[in-house]
Amino acid sequence: MLDGTDIKLLALLQKNAQATAQELGEALNLSPSQAGRRRQRLETEGYIQSYVARLDPGKLGLAVQCFVQVHLHSHGPDNAASFARLVASRAEITSAWTMTGEADYLLRVYCHDLQELNTLLHEIILPHPAVGRVHSQIVMAQLKGDSPLPV
Repeated sequence: MLDGTDIKLLALLQKNAQATAQELGEALNLSPSQAGRRRQRLETEGYIQSYVARLDPGKLGLAVQCFVQVHLHSHGPDNAASFARLVASRAEITSAWTMTGEADYLLRVYCHDLQELNTLLHEIILPHPAVGRVHSQIVMAQLKGDSPLPV
């Protein structure tokens, strides 16, 4: 069970995962050791999955962000597993979801340019034996970046 202090701690860590036990303790009105133990418990219990650095795609030359809807031509565990392996093997695909509705999968893709995106779609994804068709949507501007979860 999470109490109010745990929730506040999670919110603080979503804003700054590098916060020290001293900083967290001050913000939570706890000693640094108490804040550190709470953080460790939340990690152990799986509330905190990992700590990562958010990178700027533009500074890395990743000028094209695209969402790709994938429709399988036939469904079954072998096709799903095979497509999942393809998705896991491609660094350009940064997120993937199985979906309800018309599309079976939604992929978030970052590429350096349109030619790289074209190659990914036409030479990697579409030729996969499980894939029936794809629908891509290139992001023109991102109004809101990935934000912390509402805790």
